[in-house]
Amino acid sequence: MATARDLMHTGCTCIKSNDTAANTARMMAELDVGSMPICGAEDDKLHGMVTDRDLVLQVMAKGHDPETYTVDRLPQGHLFLADANEDVDITIAKMKEHQINRLPVIDQGRLVGIISIGDIAHRMPESVTGDLVGAIKA
Repeated sequence: MATARDLMHTGCTCIKSNDTAANTARMMAELDVGSMPICGAEDDKLHGMVTDRDLVLQVMAKGHDPETYTVDRLPQGHLFLADANEDVDITIAKMKEHQINRLPVIDQGRLVGIISIGDIAHRMPESVTGDLVGAIKA
């Protein structure tokens, strides 16, 4: 049985919850990513996700100073997660149901990886990837 751990990519960089929007944007640019997990400054547990769109719409467009606005102030909706040991079919079903492109993977409450559509495209049959993309774009 393949698990979420088999699909995920590791080496994810977390932005700390007390870090600024400006630093988050710089880190996203450096890593060439469009989203990053937010981990607690004190507990290092996953608190949420921040996207480049969040930074533009919630910080810049509202006139906040990105050098002082901390990412823990960003509105966080429900965070969907995959358990590292769950079956890949469950993981992909979550992504389809909630129409999400990236899914953080946790093991005992700690972030261990992220699954993106690209990860699924590299590790699963083309039909699975096509179904997922179709569900997300619907």
